[in-house]
Amino acid sequence: MRRSEPQKTSGVDALWINVHLATLAGDAPYGRIDDGALAVAGDKLAWVGRARRLPPQIRAAARQVHDGHGRWITPGLVDCHTHLVYAGCRAGEFEQRLKGLSYEQIARSGGGILATVRATRQADEQTLFDQSLPRLASLLAEGVTTVEIKSGYGLDFETELRQLRVARRLAEALPVRICPTFLGAHALPPEFNGRADDYIDFVCEQLLPEVARRKLATTADAFCERIAFTPRQAERFLHAAQALGFSLKLHAEQLSDSGGAALAARLGALSADHLEYVSEDGIRSLASAGSVAVLLPGAFYFLRETRRPPVADFRRLGLPMAVATDSNPGSSPCGSLLLMLNMACTLFGLTPEEALAGVTRNAAHALGLAQRIGTLEPGKQADFVLWDIADPSELAYFMGYNPCRQVVFKGVLRPPCP
Repeated sequence: MRRSEPQKTSGVDALWINVHLATLAGDAPYGRIDDGALAVAGDKLAWVGRARRLPPQIRAAARQVHDGHGRWITPGLVDCHTHLVYAGCRAGEFEQRLKGLSYEQIARSGGGILATVRATRQADEQTLFDQSLPRLASLLAEGVTTVEIKSGYGLDFETELRQLRVARRLAEALPVRICPTFLGAHALPPEFNGRADDYIDFVCEQLLPEVARRKLATTADAFCERIAFTPRQAERFLHAAQALGFSLKLHAEQLSDSGGAALAARLGALSADHLEYVSEDGIRSLASAGSVAVLLPGAFYFLRETRRPPVADFRRLGLPMAVATDSNPGSSPCGSLLLMLNMACTLFGLTPEEALAGVTRNAAHALGLAQRIGTLEPGKQADFVLWDIADPSELAYFMGYNPCRQVVFKGVLRPPCP
């Protein structure tokens, strides 16, 4: 692992000692450093390494010294795929599925995404903010420091902008980094029924330019699937977004092999998400393009799917894997990224180390932020978590238990976790 002296030892604000570090960098499992130390200068990590190698001038210059009492520190967790801002509840659909209806049957009968669209359109900005805030707080309590939030439950001019404004307000209300994504091509709204191409025209010609002008999102996403948009329609939208400076993501191959993975690779998307039905050629294309496979075990579990993403092929072909909650009202009403670590292991076969990398290093890559966050290395943002655990594997082992004891975000201590 790279180590360096801080540029200005006189500016060391905090030093953490008597800790073990899972840096998620270097060759050791978890990037493990036993008996480590970590120094913070401003909002950056200034020094990371073994305590016995800590330069004396850093210890002398530190304004605060924190004793970790033998606990573990990891990078701040990153939830790289969520739909946190919405109104309404779809517990009734959960009951319908338990009685035998499929996700596609419910969607085609007017439920699914469109049910949330109706509720979200009826909610004003303050209502959306008030309903979204506790969902975000639930993630933060588990050591999450970066969250991607998608729009896509408005599918009209005003509501899409409203969702993105709420995402920005959430970042102002809580100490967290929000990465806003414009999911304009999520579903076909009822007023465009039977006119998918016209809807894509509307999004590309009216909505996208306004989102860009107001700087409400940095990334664009589409749902490429037989119940959503064809690869041709998704490509039109993503091309228009790319021309306006947006980074790209894509919901791909969740319910069928629709060619979404190849599309994502061709356009240089940051990630392709879901991928239960991805082909070997699609995996190879994504790996060659430098994209990340974002695995969403919550949706797999909640929808009682049986087709698992081909994790062994991802490993064999060198496609990095991220893990996220997919927090949304219809297919993954989940407020726990730690639970997703467990599900990624038990349902998809990831190792605990792969799962932790999936919510740190690889999740940062999936958001285009790998140069700033995701590992504990000098020069990166000082986002990290102190855990009351004896080994990093425990983060994927426990279910329903939160061992988070302290979170540092941009070099500043957040209030203690519950």
